[in-house]
Amino acid sequence: MNWNSKLKEQTTIENHEGAKAYAMTPELELYTAVVTASLSDLTYEKEDKRVDRIARLVGKVSPEFVARLAVYARTEMHLRSIPLLLLVELAKVHNGDDLVARAVEKTVLRADEIMELLMCYQWRNPSSDPRKKLGKLSRQIQNGLQRAFNRFDEYQFAKYDRDNLEVKLRDALFLVHPKAKDGNQQALFDKIVNRQLEIPYTWETELSALGQQVFESDEKRLEAVRAKWEELINSGKLGYMALMRNLRNMLQADVSLPEIQKVASRLSDAEQVEKSKQLPFRYLSAYREIEKVNSVHTSMLMNALEDAVKNSAANIEGFDENTRVLLASDVSGSMWSPISQRSSIRNYDIGILLSMLLRNRCKQVVAGIFGDSWKVVNMPNDNILMATRQLERLGNTVGYSTNGYKVIDWLIGQKVVMDKVMMFTDMQMWDSTGRHKAFEDSWKQYKKMSPAAKLYLFDLAGYGQLPIRLAAPDVYLIAGWSDRIFDVLSAIDKGEDALSVINKTEI
Repeated sequence: MNWNSKLKEQTTIENHEGAKAYAMTPELELYTAVVTASLSDLTYEKEDKRVDRIARLVGKVSPEFVARLAVYARTEMHLRSIPLLLLVELAKVHNGDDLVARAVEKTVLRADEIMELLMCYQWRNPSSDPRKKLGKLSRQIQNGLQRAFNRFDEYQFAKYDRDNLEVKLRDALFLVHPKAKDGNQQALFDKIVNRQLEIPYTWETELSALGQQVFESDEKRLEAVRAKWEELINSGKLGYMALMRNLRNMLQADVSLPEIQKVASRLSDAEQVEKSKQLPFRYLSAYREIEKVNSVHTSMLMNALEDAVKNSAANIEGFDENTRVLLASDVSGSMWSPISQRSSIRNYDIGILLSMLLRNRCKQVVAGIFGDSWKVVNMPNDNILMATRQLERLGNTVGYSTNGYKVIDWLIGQKVVMDKVMMFTDMQMWDSTGRHKAFEDSWKQYKKMSPAAKLYLFDLAGYGQLPIRLAAPDVYLIAGWSDRIFDVLSAIDKGEDALSVINKTEI
């Protein structure tokens, strides 16, 4: 796609702060709304408004783009709930071929996503019959889920066969009617129907069983918990995500050195990092959880998390030793909202972390934070998570407005020539001084001084608004929370853009 050919569609609007902004094309708006969504409240937009906006946008773009975006969001950006919502909305407006079924098959990658997709369908297609929770199921959704059912084994089904789900695994089997591919799978389906799946060996089931036991003292309980964690670690059945989520529990249980060394080795292993497909903020969340735990093993695990997040950024391209880069993280008040009701991670944290991932790859770099003002923060490149935590603590030193133009004005005032200017923000830029200084005006002035400079806006909120027109080869948009956004950055350097990356996704 040629950005310049789409300029007429970038109409002038006001952002949530009342400042001049530009609307995105429907494809761009849908892309940014999807890859920055967690089905939770945002500062300027509540969950139901985000969902309704996504549903409206699905009807404005091609069905093929929606299908590719759903698969891209799940397989490349590693999101789970939002891709399922896209498929449900796509099924409302498109039929007559197997596009939806193919997209469902490629998007449902875990057994529990079968039930989650059905619950999402129930939510967005309520039954007109009060006796039924679920209305008539889309044939294409059903066909895609039939194929998905053939993918999973007993352990994977049993792991998510839970009574607390509104649509249970047994319900899903009856709704979808998958055809068994052989006798062994028919026997498995019969087990699902009769609720006879073997209880899986997971950390949840093992610790739950331990919790039912009675111990003669707290010391005996601690010994049993320690032994159970060591058993789980040595079993090889503790998943990478479960490992990260329980580091604090392991330290508090005083797990022995050999087992902690195994945990650290697995956490930092490049192959395990790649296979786990964790979003970068998961490493930050784990780091936060353990940094204040008083244990002789805490530092070892913190170092392992640093190595892990470095490995996640190892394939970032486009930054040789001659590339001069400025990284600016928005720490304004609107960036402080959590990404979900259950998370302590905020857009603020994600912007800083992504900028620190990039900083680790750059040789010539200036990094800092902006709010009311812009502040350059110098520190070594080596420790990504430690640097992120240091920048987080400095957030209140620059104020809470979104005066992004001050970043560019600093470059002009200092006469600093940059190849790439990268801003991690929710795009709600304005001028809190009352002078109505526009970010776009500052960029135009800077381009006169540094004509080869490129501006990359990393959208972390997806409100569908831009502080400046997009126009290659000067201004680009990238969105999302995953380290895979850097693949889009690499594509831009090769003459492509975010939408062309999505349109290459196979369905």
